[in-house]
Amino acid sequence: MILNETFELLKTRFSGELVDLKIMDVRMGVFMTAIRLSDNSYGISSTLPDILIPCDKDKRDLGDFTPNKIKGQSIISLFETTKQSKIIDTLRIAALNAISSKLLLASDYRIIENADPIDLIDLNSRKTITLVGAFQSYIKKISENGNKLYVLELNENALREEHKQFFVPAQYYEKVLQFADIVIITGLTLVNNTLDDLLACIMPETQIIVTGPSSSIIPDVLFAHNVKIIGATRITNPDLLFSIVGEASAGFHLFQYCAQKICILND
Repeated sequence: MILNETFELLKTRFSGELVDLKIMDVRMGVFMTAIRLSDNSYGISSTLPDILIPCDKDKRDLGDFTPNKIKGQSIISLFETTKQSKIIDTLRIAALNAISSKLLLASDYRIIENADPIDLIDLNSRKTITLVGAFQSYIKKISENGNKLYVLELNENALREEHKQFFVPAQYYEKVLQFADIVIITGLTLVNNTLDDLLACIMPETQIIVTGPSSSIIPDVLFAHNVKIIGATRITNPDLLFSIVGEASAGFHLFQYCAQKICILND
């Protein structure tokens, strides 16, 4: 899996730094999760909630990585635990993004500041473009330029009424992705562990973009899987981050108050 491959890469390159790294604070909002690590790095992820909480007392989990048992946990423990939950999946992506934030600043990756991936691709040549996730602003821009557009989504109502003509149920991803010239994938697929299956269906010549706050990891493994552009997020005001996330912020709130968009290019 891309998540595990990326963590193994970090362990190989930065084993000394990771050994003592701990979760110092966390805020799990309705839509976004923010994390602060012991090296004072910050990361974010889309929140993947555990919807069903057991009512049976015998099945209630009060162990590691449950409320009051997250702060102080080591990053190594977070990635090596055999426990499975959507909260743990969310924390792992937020932690990877936090670790990656400092590495990206000090790296020689080609990064374009204050840029959105949609502005870096040619929309004027009548391509077949598939979105994995209902990016409303992307749907509007792509459809206005006469491109053939498919939007893979679990919920048709995530699209505006005038855009529902582009809806394709998510389970048909294998049929749709193989014919696309450009595929734009939400970073949420990193959190819910569906990105690997999506990438496996895409043709080598297709331009692949992964974008959104959850996709701010070091790019090496994504690049190795033929991703050409990563739309990442850089936290610019960490003092505001936890407050914003705790007030049910979505991604656009982050960019309004405490973050900026960056693009990492695979040249």
